[in-house]
Amino acid sequence: MIKSWMVIGGIVLVVALAANLITPSDRQWFKRLQRPRWLTFEAAIPIIWTVVFVCGAWSAYIIWERNPNTNTTWVLMGLYLLLEIVTIAYTPVMFKLRSLQVGTLIGGTGFTICIILAITVLTVSGWAALLLVPYLLWSPIGTYTTWQMMQINPQDA
Repeated sequence: MIKSWMVIGGIVLVVALAANLITPSDRQWFKRLQRPRWLTFEAAIPIIWTVVFVCGAWSAYIIWERNPNTNTTWVLMGLYLLLEIVTIAYTPVMFKLRSLQVGTLIGGTGFTICIILAITVLTVSGWAALLLVPYLLWSPIGTYTTWQMMQINPQDA
């Protein structure tokens, strides 16, 4: 029998693969952009997002196991999925449109969805809500960084 954590992890992995829908010219566009001087941790960003996604998947697993296959749980799973899709969309959509403003908007949207999800999940499980805190801490940093890059690179706003 397939375990719920396998399904949740598989969905997270499949959706995350969509972040690779970028071309070399998309990467070149982003690489040529100037960064804020304080952005010294750029190499750690993939590791940070990996931790954030693992925590989010673990949170979803807790919620599913608490009340499996109920309407409320399915709605929450939909919110988790929406959050991941919006988060993953940041890179390919921003790169394709070559717009830091779009990236900032997507980042803010993800943060808003996560706030709604965390508040809703808190009524079901404190641990599941706590596992969303890494997203709530990191997402504003990433969004602010993109906004700062927009100020430094107005031609790519």
